[in-house]
Amino acid sequence: MTKDVLEADSVYLEYNTRTILSDVYVKAETGKVTGFLGRNGCGKSSLMRIIFGSLKGNFQSVRLNKQYQESLLTSPNAIRYLPQKTFIPKQLSIAQICNLFKVSFGDITNEFPIFEKYQNQKLGSLSGGEIRLFEAVVVLLSDVKFVILDEPFSHIMPLHVEQLKEIINREKHKKGIMITDHLYKHIMEASDDLYLIRDGKTFRIHTHDDLVRHGYLLK
Repeated sequence: MTKDVLEADSVYLEYNTRTILSDVYVKAETGKVTGFLGRNGCGKSSLMRIIFGSLKGNFQSVRLNKQYQESLLTSPNAIRYLPQKTFIPKQLSIAQICNLFKVSFGDITNEFPIFEKYQNQKLGSLSGGEIRLFEAVVVLLSDVKFVILDEPFSHIMPLHVEQLKEIINREKHKKGIMITDHLYKHIMEASDDLYLIRDGKTFRIHTHDDLVRHGYLLK
């Protein structure tokens, strides 16, 4: 199986003269989970949106298999993105959403039988936690080269977090997965490669001690 490689290089982003990201480089590839850690406001979501193509940096070079991409979101079957907030219109039915994302409803209910009763109901009829879980699963199961998950474990029951991690571990063999969450232990456990964003720059993280050394964790 040929590996797909996604790189973001020389990323620079400024908001109102404040530098958010500066000379950032990250690399993700199929067969791996690439994790991002960092404090609130450090630029994790901005970096993910730049990679996805919904945010334009002051400067950036995003490359898929060494080919420069103006905006990956316009490339068919290249990428799916789970933002922090609900993004699928709540008036759509579960069946319509599955059709839009080309994901089998049966595949979703095999993972989470709780959704069986909702097939013909609108997304808005689910609870907040169920919506978050459904969006995460439909993005994860999409037939694309890469998925980006921005805080997928937020507002989800611990049992479902563990199930999501199992799906992530399985799906990474078909695609590259980029993920960030404040539940850093889950990110460390799920990730094959790990980056910390601090002071606008990215640092490769190999051990728990690296996070202490960079000031992300206390001793």
